[in-house]
Amino acid sequence: MPHGERAERACERGGSGELSAPRLRSDTPERAGLDPEELSRLVREVHALTTGERPWAPGVVVAVGRGPVLAVEEAAGWAVRYASYDPSTDTGVELPAGSRVPMTVGTPFDLASLTKLFTAVAAVQQIERGTLGIDAEVGALLPDFRGAATGGVTVRQLLTHTSGLRPELPLYDCADDEARLALLRAEPPTVPPGTYRYSDLNMLLLQQVLERITGRTLDVLVHDGITRPLGMTATRFGPCPGAAATEDQRRPWAKADRGMLRGVVHDENAWALGGVAGHAGLFSTARDLAVFCRALLAGGAYGPARILGPDFVDLLLAPPGLGFALDQPWFMGRLAGRGAAGHTGFTGTMLVLDRATDTFVILLANTVHPRRRAPDSAPRAALASRVAGAVRSI
Repeated sequence: MPHGERAERACERGGSGELSAPRLRSDTPERAGLDPEELSRLVREVHALTTGERPWAPGVVVAVGRGPVLAVEEAAGWAVRYASYDPSTDTGVELPAGSRVPMTVGTPFDLASLTKLFTAVAAVQQIERGTLGIDAEVGALLPDFRGAATGGVTVRQLLTHTSGLRPELPLYDCADDEARLALLRAEPPTVPPGTYRYSDLNMLLLQQVLERITGRTLDVLVHDGITRPLGMTATRFGPCPGAAATEDQRRPWAKADRGMLRGVVHDENAWALGGVAGHAGLFSTARDLAVFCRALLAGGAYGPARILGPDFVDLLLAPPGLGFALDQPWFMGRLAGRGAAGHTGFTGTMLVLDRATDTFVILLANTVHPRRRAPDSAPRAALASRVAGAVRSI
């Protein structure tokens, strides 16, 4: 029976008598119920993304799995290729060959907006525990946040990007943390709540809610509630010195003058907030993210650990999705259309999990190295489509 035997996909009974969800293991595509030829094409395409004078990304790591089997874990290109960006030629200044850093499957990446998924899980954990109401008004939880209070914004609206808040605020231009918080506190919805409008401010306010009701900071909530129980030892808020390099961040193309970034958060607002933010700031590896995907696909459990109950995983991933985007062809390709959930990150990251086929794909890339450019998600969608085409019936 392909796909790692169905018995392995069901919960197993551990030595203590408690149910234990299967852990990931590396194995062949055939054992995962995936077409090896399709995945071989995927690997070739991943390597092609890093070649040429102007590659899609200097470096890429991809991971693909189904059930408890990690069938692909591949690295290509460079974690650090450029010393700087030269605006006069619109090219990167190449490091000498001996000074470049090759990409490996264990290279950590700045996850950018994939951080939002962890913030969302942390919020649903509090909903499961009864310490947070999904339809609670933010103004009641954070009475000093007068802007959100005037619009009657709810926790559900923060999680579904329907608060009406603008996409971002220039927190990076504020003089200090108190000025940044004052800006957040005063910001009202600019379109009627209930209207979809993707906004980093949603997760920044959600961070404030979580920290207020628990008395713990977001980094502690993510570590204690998600990464530590799942054994995700490579996932943390920065600094992360060994991470893939991102941008030679300078004005006018960026919002701050920070030089070539490696191991510190790329997002200017997350940087201004000290590196721990609800919308950005986490670093991780493909293998760690594969564990995160596996836990959600298994109804919130991984090995002996459980981070959410199955009903609350359903709440997280059912339409319209809480923090997770659902069925978005622009980056999910042919995985979209049947309840696939995931997200992208500005630095070049992507995570998609498909509960219909028990499949996930992770793409980590440093597309902003040495400088941000107009987003191009065609390679993301193409790789996700390749995974969809590799799925064999069980």
